[in-house]
Amino acid sequence: MAADAVDEAGLRDLIPGVLAALVHRGADFATAEDAVQEALVRAVETWPNQRPDDPKGWLITTAWRRVVDLARSDIARRRRELRVTDEPPPGPTASVDETLQLYFLCAHPSLTPASAVALTLRAVGGLTTRQIAQAYLVPEATMAQRISRAKRTVRNVRLDRRGDLRTVLRVLYLVFNEGYSGDVDLAAEAIRLARQLAATADDVEAAGLLALFLLHHARRPARTRADGSLVPLSDQDRDLWRRDLITEGVAVLQAALARDRLGEYQAQAAIAALHADAQTADETDWVQIVEWYDELVRLTDSPVVRLNRAVAVGAADGPQAGLAELAELDPMLPRYTASAAYLHEQAGDIATAAQLYVEAAAQAQNLAERNHLTLRAATLRHHLSGEGGVRG
Repeated sequence: MAADAVDEAGLRDLIPGVLAALVHRGADFATAEDAVQEALVRAVETWPNQRPDDPKGWLITTAWRRVVDLARSDIARRRRELRVTDEPPPGPTASVDETLQLYFLCAHPSLTPASAVALTLRAVGGLTTRQIAQAYLVPEATMAQRISRAKRTVRNVRLDRRGDLRTVLRVLYLVFNEGYSGDVDLAAEAIRLARQLAATADDVEAAGLLALFLLHHARRPARTRADGSLVPLSDQDRDLWRRDLITEGVAVLQAALARDRLGEYQAQAAIAALHADAQTADETDWVQIVEWYDELVRLTDSPVVRLNRAVAVGAADGPQAGLAELAELDPMLPRYTASAAYLHEQAGDIATAAQLYVEAAAQAQNLAERNHLTLRAATLRHHLSGEGGVRG
């Protein structure tokens, strides 16, 4: 009879608690993370034949022995070895979710957001360096260097030195945005952690971030077709939107806005709520959405926000108005070309739109987006060739 395969998803769920236990006991973050990875490899090799009664305790013990071995092999760490040679006590370990504490560590202000997200995905999310590199569309070696730099930065940072809340919110925001790629549902995990943070932090922006996640996640069932192709917001089947998440998101947002301390996540959530409130795309209150974008520009002065605002202006005041706003921005902005293509299409300039869609496809950040833009270009070119035939 074949041995049972290891439940890799269940194994991944144990990582935060194991990593936190090692750091709490004095291991530096980089060493602890390496030791946990080695323990996971051993678990995959040995558990199919002999699964421990306390999987988490087994991982902590195995990883801790690796930490001790590393300490013993390094003469420069002899003094450190005296503090860390005791193994965890036998018996079941407490089942405590310490993932948020690890987020505060990984999101330390000394890290850039990109490094913080990479480190969080690697250490807390359990993704391999290759998976993270694929999500970022960079070579694996580049991502390995980024993660190594991040680990060196937090080497001496302990869990009792929590990072800044605003940095944690930013990392959660970026993790959520990565959540629809790869084989781990990072979006659902980001929502789970945002719920915890909103419940414990008593911070309006933590609530705003949770509301934003819920309102965006509500549209997930309608966002792609069965073949994996993207469905633009205007074409989505709104009956597929999850009304339970929309109702919850709106309630969380309203409670946050009532405290009259507006922040960028609340403003983004307000825009998402206006989209969710429209029964059809034609009923979208674009004028009010532009007003919220004005608030968001005031709060962030972000070029990306200004880009999104230009598209909203195009919907509220006509595509030429949107193109005028777009002309004031840097053409090198992400999705600038795609936005220009859409606005030219709405203005009836099909030839220009088709060419811009081709250019935008070449710049796309993922395969689904590239395929969508390529198909849009092909559709417009087919339309143009048909018109040419009629005129001839």
